[in-house]
Amino acid sequence: MALSQSLQQKLLQKLSPQQIQLMKLLQVPTANLEERIKEELEENPALEQSDEDSDDGFDEPRDEFESGEEDYEAEGSEEDYDKIDISEYVHDGDDEIADYRMRDDNYPELDDKQVMPFKVESTLHDMLADQLGMLTLDERKRKIAEQIVGSIDDDGYLRRETASIQDDLAFRQNIEASEGEIEELIQLIQHFDPPGVAARDLQECLLLQLDRRRNEGHTVQQAIEILTRYFDEFTKKHYDKIQRGLNINDEELRDIIQQIIKLNPKPGGNVGEVNKAESYVIPDFFIFNNAGKLELTLNSKNAPDLRISEGYRDMLKEYDKSSKKDKRQKEAVLFIKQKIDAAKWFIDAIKQRQQTLMMTMQTILDYQQEFFLTGDETTMRPMILKDIAERTGLDISTVSRVANSKFVQTEFGTYRLKFFFSESLSTESGEEVSTREVKKILSDMVGGENKRKPLSDERLTELLQEKGYNIARRTVAKYREQLNIPVARLRKEL
Repeated sequence: MALSQSLQQKLLQKLSPQQIQLMKLLQVPTANLEERIKEELEENPALEQSDEDSDDGFDEPRDEFESGEEDYEAEGSEEDYDKIDISEYVHDGDDEIADYRMRDDNYPELDDKQVMPFKVESTLHDMLADQLGMLTLDERKRKIAEQIVGSIDDDGYLRRETASIQDDLAFRQNIEASEGEIEELIQLIQHFDPPGVAARDLQECLLLQLDRRRNEGHTVQQAIEILTRYFDEFTKKHYDKIQRGLNINDEELRDIIQQIIKLNPKPGGNVGEVNKAESYVIPDFFIFNNAGKLELTLNSKNAPDLRISEGYRDMLKEYDKSSKKDKRQKEAVLFIKQKIDAAKWFIDAIKQRQQTLMMTMQTILDYQQEFFLTGDETTMRPMILKDIAERTGLDISTVSRVANSKFVQTEFGTYRLKFFFSESLSTESGEEVSTREVKKILSDMVGGENKRKPLSDERLTELLQEKGYNIARRTVAKYREQLNIPVARLRKEL
């Protein structure tokens, strides 16, 4: 086998650790930024939070380096030590607070030191467990009941098969329970609050709620009969078949429907919250209309001020003054340098994060200025990620990270940034309009239709074309589905 040499040229692009850190920080929403900063504070003693109550950061590092017998495993060599310029780490100004909070003197209330709190709520399972604790059950039945409660979904449904619960009890609890025994306890739990909990499907959920109101009158009893005998016809709005089967008129059916639509299809959905991040939206930006001039402010409430530890800088000063240059000292200096570098990188990443957020949001604000002034969705311009990337000089992936995870609060409501991005659609005149505008008009058409005779997709297409929008029926159907609007037959009312 012959050996040969060749000269090859390759172009590789690699992200530095600092760039990777910045990309990760861009995805962190304001609600979680403080937690991320706390993690860094715990990992790096050279980084500290600059508040009046904080220590100077000296005692802990000094104990770490002067404990006497500890071995140091500092990265770097003696050659690295010789290259260190101590003056880079001890010059004046390093102890100043990192100015990355983008304060706005016009809105001092936004600079409140307090973080945004979450209120504490009980979850559905906490509520069910409390009710279970009030029952008089032997230990065996209580364990079975606890297994059932633990199998209930967050929306209140028991979607796990009885046989599967039986297997769980056998393998995990070492309890041999019959399906009849489990079913008996399920029926007991179905009497818990909220009404409808532990149902296996929507039909059972609604019937459980109506059963508690059985004595409220004939209309409720008829509603129970419809959901028992004609559930499929009711969901498909085949009202004529229901009326023939029960021999009832339009007025009676309308009263029955009113009783049914009052019921809760997700009994567990309103009890506490499993994920607080899904329940509360903390805006990352605020837009104020100051006499017709739009002003953008970054929300920095959950971003504590950071600085390099004064204690670590003092240690470098002491080592620099020392005439003794042994191996232990050199390793300590390398360690301190690495920690200070990491702290500087993190502070710089936070600063770049805030600058990137502000640059991106300001560009979106300029692009969609008419919407932010009026709140009218029909004024929104077509805008894609590339448009913002070109204007900011950022990569499309960076703009995407910002748009997908950030919120802006306006006088018209709080919006996710990706709400402002939409494709374009041509009108008869050749003008490019936002698909968001078309969806808004479509939604208004459906909202103003005669519910006795809802508009079909074909008719909606004709109306949009009459307004000058070149759009196909299949596109109208796609937009309708994206707006969670059902087909005409299911929008029909008596």
